[in-house]
Amino acid sequence: MIIIASDHAGYELKKEVIKHLEEKNIEFIEAGCMNGESCDYPIVAKETCEKITDGTADKGILICGTGIGISIAANKVKGIRAALCTDTYMARYTRLHNDANVLCMGGRVIGPGAACELVDTFLETEFEGGRHQRRVDQISDIEK
Repeated sequence: MIIIASDHAGYELKKEVIKHLEEKNIEFIEAGCMNGESCDYPIVAKETCEKITDGTADKGILICGTGIGISIAANKVKGIRAALCTDTYMARYTRLHNDANVLCMGGRVIGPGAACELVDTFLETEFEGGRHQRRVDQISDIEK
């Protein structure tokens, strides 16, 4: 299960990504800003990421204006490895090497076509494990 959320600055891009998920028959939960009215991205990030850490969702997609603020806030939640991605190379390798569980994007800096390509790459790429597992474990140790 995927959870997707945004603040007001990412609302329009979130709606485009949701259409894409629906077209691909990917199950999702919509959270965060539901009408484009101003809201605070740290709260959206926290509430969304808690749905991942409690097992309600496996992965998340978070969108704010630049993707920066929401990714910073998301990474404060224990167990979250959120990555701000602007191209498919980043989306692929954050899954392969970092086992990222949240994709962050900027609604004011990326268009819907590119965003949907990032989502596809992120969701279709599996964690490589192996030597990368040691580093993911080291990240988890920092949280302790």
